[in-house]
Amino acid sequence: MNSETVATVLCGLAILVGVAGTIIPVLPGSVLIGLSLLAWAIWGGAGTAGWVVFGVGLAFVLAGIAASAVLTGRKLKQHSIPNRSVVIGLVAGVAGMFIIPVVGLFVGFAAGLLLSEFLRTRDFGTATASSWAALKATGLGVLVEFGLACLAASTWVIGLWVSLAT
Repeated sequence: MNSETVATVLCGLAILVGVAGTIIPVLPGSVLIGLSLLAWAIWGGAGTAGWVVFGVGLAFVLAGIAASAVLTGRKLKQHSIPNRSVVIGLVAGVAGMFIIPVVGLFVGFAAGLLLSEFLRTRDFGTATASSWAALKATGLGVLVEFGLACLAASTWVIGLWVSLAT
């Protein structure tokens, strides 16, 4: 096995981990995909096709990161949810990850967010509504970033086929 094959296999695995990382927050996500595409362009032996794949894939990765941040931020601002509540949710999510295996991150995030919103609003109904809106906004951002990460990964697969065919 030559070095270009090893680089291609490692980049493919890293891209797979990056796509999973857009859904599973403890794994690296879109940034890993972008770095993997760059590594493949440099060491994958695809030549010009590798750099075209890197450019197109990086555009998808950057669009995913930006869209996720913009969509989530706009929805949170629309529902007047402060950043403090999201940070408390994230901290509770990390704690939940160690307390409840597999689903603790998600349960902890939702519980921390609800608790923070309840302490802020002093009304359980309002806290529930704003927490639900924050969860939906976060989910939408993750979904958009995941979709664009899949497009970046698909770009790499197509580029791999093209480089193998030539």
